[in-house]
Amino acid sequence: MAKTTLQQEVNAFADYLLRVRGYASRSVESYRRQLMHCVADLEKLGVSRWKDAVVSTIEQMLIAWRRAGDGPATIHQRLSALRTFFTVQIERGVLKTNPARVVKAPKAPKRLPKNLDVDSMIQLLDIPPDDWMAIRDRAMFELLYSSGLRLAELVSLNVKHIQADQELRIQGKGSKMRIVPYGREAAVWLQRWLEQRASLPGSGQPALFLGQRGTRLSARSVQIRLKKWGIEQGLFDNLHPHKLRHSFATHMLESSQDLRAVQELLGHANLSSTQIYTHLDFQRLAQVYDAAHPRAKRKK
Repeated sequence: MAKTTLQQEVNAFADYLLRVRGYASRSVESYRRQLMHCVADLEKLGVSRWKDAVVSTIEQMLIAWRRAGDGPATIHQRLSALRTFFTVQIERGVLKTNPARVVKAPKAPKRLPKNLDVDSMIQLLDIPPDDWMAIRDRAMFELLYSSGLRLAELVSLNVKHIQADQELRIQGKGSKMRIVPYGREAAVWLQRWLEQRASLPGSGQPALFLGQRGTRLSARSVQIRLKKWGIEQGLFDNLHPHKLRHSFATHMLESSQDLRAVQELLGHANLSSTQIYTHLDFQRLAQVYDAAHPRAKRKK
């Protein structure tokens, strides 16, 4: 079966991205796949040439995608592929306008960060101190959960960043410094780790957490160790360090309901970044409202 003009132009576009622009073959194949889906939809609308696709054509396709149950992420990918296709074709002199540029994809709902409940956190952190690596791992995970650290912040810690009164000096995003507290359990295991660290190769270097070679522990190594302990402690195999940060933020908000304080502890520049953690159940929020607002009392 002969390829249509629409398909031929998609293939020529993909070949151009691969050979002239140097795009990765996987990226090119993704563009081709999305655009071929659009080709089928254009043909259903009676459009046989790309130059005949106008803004209303793209809008009709978007409506059809939504009726078919395609999610915002899928629609966004298709529109993005169309915008790139038209832009490149204009640059090459093949087409003159980009009708996809003014069509907006539906907003994807914000995904709530996944966190561990308190019982699961206790289960994870109950790591038996069988060797120096287990003690180090528990100290790391206790700090991640106790202070809501980012992975990059954890691995960049130096011994000198441990402050008096159970505080850490953290260098966060944009090289911004902040002081964060850590709890009693984190303090216990951090002290145990420092005692182990003193007898290890590389103990004279500044990094707080060391690997087997006596060098600063990498972010990848932390991820691997946490995944290992997640399985061994009977949780799941996709555990990653950011889940501990999410859990810290969620549990702090559920207990304190102090959004500003949690913002400072997390090192968020904007409050909007912290608000994603406010996924408390509505009944609880309603109870707080009823108890606190002077005009909230409802007649019995």
